[in-house]
Amino acid sequence: MTNLSVAEEDTGRLDLADFVGESMLLIGAGATVLLQLAVPGVGRGVAEHSTTLERPLDRLRTTMTYVYAVTLGTPDEKRAVVRLVNRAHVPVRSDRYNAFDPELQLWVAATLYRNGFDMYERFFGRLSDVDAERLYRQSAVYGTALQVGEDMWPASRTEFDAYWNRMIEAATVDEQVRAYVRGLLSGGKAPLPVRITMPLQRFLTIGLLPPRVRDQFALPWSPRDQRRFDRLMTVLPVVYRRVPRPLRQITATYYLRDMRRRLAAHRHLI
Repeated sequence: MTNLSVAEEDTGRLDLADFVGESMLLIGAGATVLLQLAVPGVGRGVAEHSTTLERPLDRLRTTMTYVYAVTLGTPDEKRAVVRLVNRAHVPVRSDRYNAFDPELQLWVAATLYRNGFDMYERFFGRLSDVDAERLYRQSAVYGTALQVGEDMWPASRTEFDAYWNRMIEAATVDEQVRAYVRGLLSGGKAPLPVRITMPLQRFLTIGLLPPRVRDQFALPWSPRDQRRFDRLMTVLPVVYRRVPRPLRQITATYYLRDMRRRLAAHRHLI
C-alpha cells in the first residue's frame, strides 16, 4: 500500500488499495449491510439463507475477505476467493431472488463503494475530483469480479448518483427482513465482547443510514440522536487521523493473512 499522509492524500494519487486499507471503513459496515438488505431481492435472500445471526464473526470475515481479496490480493487470490463466493451463492435462490442476479450484485457493489467513499470523506475530508474519479472507476471491481458486466457500472459519477437515488427511493423492507435486522443489530449469537459493543455499533449504523431507509426498517431516530451522532462524528475523525497508519490498516493486514492461511490449507477446495 502507498504510504500517504493526510496532507499528501489531498493532492497526491489515492488508489483503491490505499482506500480500503483504512479500518475506519468498518464503522460503516453495518449501514452498508442494511442498505443492501433494503432491496427486496437481497433482503429476502439474506434473511432466508444467511447464517449471520448464528455466526456473525464468520460472516464478517467472509465479506471482508472478499473485499480485500479483489482489491489487495494477487490475481490468483482474487480468482480463488471469487470461486468460493460463487460456490456459496449457488443455494441462495428462489422464485423471488437469485444470488447470481447481476442487478442485485450491482446494488451490493454500489453500497460498498458509496458507503466506503462517504466514510473516507468524513474522516479525511473532501477528495480531489481526480482521486474521486479514480476511486469510482476502480470500485467497479466489487461487482465485476462476480457477475456484473463492466457496462452495468454507471458510466459516470453523475449517473451513479442518479442510480443511487432511484434505488433509495425504491427501497422496500418487509417484516421478515425487519425481524432479521432486529436480530442483527442485537448482536445475534456473537461472543459477549462483541455484544457489549453493539449499542455503539447500532447507534452508528442507524445514524449513517439515509432517512428513508431508516424509516423502512422502522429504526428509531430522534433529533437528540442526530445531535449526538454529529458530535461523535466530529470527534472520531480527529482521533483516528492521529493513529499511525500501520495500526489504522491492521484490519486489512489481519484479514489478508487469514485469507492466505486458509487458502494454503484448503488448496484442494479451490
